Amino acid sequence: MQELLFTKDYKNNEALRESFFELATNTFGLNFENWYQKGYWSERYIPFSFVEGDQVVANVSVNLLEFIINGEKKQAIQIGTVMTHPEYRKRGLSASLMNKVLEEYENKYDFMYLFANDTVLDFYPKFGFKPVEEHLFSMDFTPSQFEHTGIRKLNVNQADDLRLIHKFASERMPVSQRFGTDCTQGILMYYCLNVFSDDIYYLENENAIAIYKKENNHMDIFDIISIQEVNIQDILPKLAGIDTENITFHFTPDYEGIDVKSTISHDGLFVRTKGENLYPVQVKHPITSIA
Repeated sequence: MQELLFTKDYKNNEALRESFFELATNTFGLNFENWYQKGYWSERYIPFSFVEGDQVVANVSVNLLEFIINGEKKQAIQIGTVMTHPEYRKRGLSASLMNKVLEEYENKYDFMYLFANDTVLDFYPKFGFKPVEEHLFSMDFTPSQFEHTGIRKLNVNQADDLRLIHKFASERMPVSQRFGTDCTQGILMYYCLNVFSDDIYYLENENAIAIYKKENNHMDIFDIISIQEVNIQDILPKLAGIDTENITFHFTPDYEGIDVKSTISHDGLFVRTKGENLYPVQVKHPITSIA
């Protein structure tokens, strides 16, 4: 067995990149290849890994982004793709990589955070992360007879549509000034390619992109991507149509003119703060920027 070596930010190393992709697929079912080939892996996504030869055996990835909290920008680091090959587990590799990340970015963030699954809830508090409660926002909706026009479904397999999505992702306003994220186009494009590829619509009159699903009398809105401010009361009737009675927002809506309620949502969010920074209460991290 060769000695394990530490390496990071190796997207241009074909052998390591392919091994990283394979480990992500085997561990989480993630498919990074298409996302990489289309150029959406930017300098803001940095894997920290242990390798043996050309094989990535453990990883902790860093995503550099910004929070928007009550209109003010804060530097944030999101940890993701924490994984270890089965044959290399129980050797403290993830802990060692976490310590390397903390050392590297010690004075370079206001918030560091991650979303953990139920199997590792005791792991992250050892590194100063604290569990944080999230809220999910919803509203009752009165169906209308508004004509379902001016909406075009986008196809990520069509080059023009994909360019349009990427333009909006790159130039977008944060989905909320109360609590939103910025510099997250790489994460959003992953969701568009792999998670919501069949749920992306362009609203021509509003010049906005909506990612949403409808089932029975309920609608889930995962993101509204716009380059300028939008009037939500123009958008909702077009998306909802005549049969929607309830809408759930998978971000923190701060639109004027709508009445939303919130319920507690336990999504495994852990946050580490620096200085006097406090993570906001009663908010929902935008789902399309969760790494």
